[in-house]
Amino acid sequence: MPHKIVDITAIHQLLLGSSLTDDIEIPDGHYEEESMKSTMVPNRNMIMISLAVGYAVSIGAGFVYYGAHSGDHAIYPDCRPEFVQKMADVARIANYEPVEIVAPFLNSSKGEILAQGLKYDLDYGKTWTCYKGKEKACGKCGACQERLEAFELNNAIDPLSYE
Repeated sequence: MPHKIVDITAIHQLLLGSSLTDDIEIPDGHYEEESMKSTMVPNRNMIMISLAVGYAVSIGAGFVYYGAHSGDHAIYPDCRPEFVQKMADVARIANYEPVEIVAPFLNSSKGEILAQGLKYDLDYGKTWTCYKGKEKACGKCGACQERLEAFELNNAIDPLSYE
């Protein structure tokens, strides 16, 4: 299957109230529940998973992979195991063709995930974590902080350029 990029910017106007979709400053610093709540985009993962399930049905794929990890559980309700289980239940009954939602990293930390990727020699220079959307990663937001900590835990150097 060829890689697809789908423009869903039209829904942006429906998902306001988050520092990722609205004119609200993105907090700097480590993930802390109160400050990071501002980065919660309403229903984001349910929408993305629903789109992925619809696409899977249309191409005859039986699986959708979802990249939630344990570090997101405290902040984001749509990254918690109970959310993933309920979405998996719905994906099995929502169409004539059942689709399985697979979340292989649901109980893994970002450091553990990075360790697996490093074993496979993945090019992390082609990945992006920063919430601020600038030319270079900020290195200060919670997402960047967590990424940098994962590289440090793995005694590895992040190939991204930071501001």
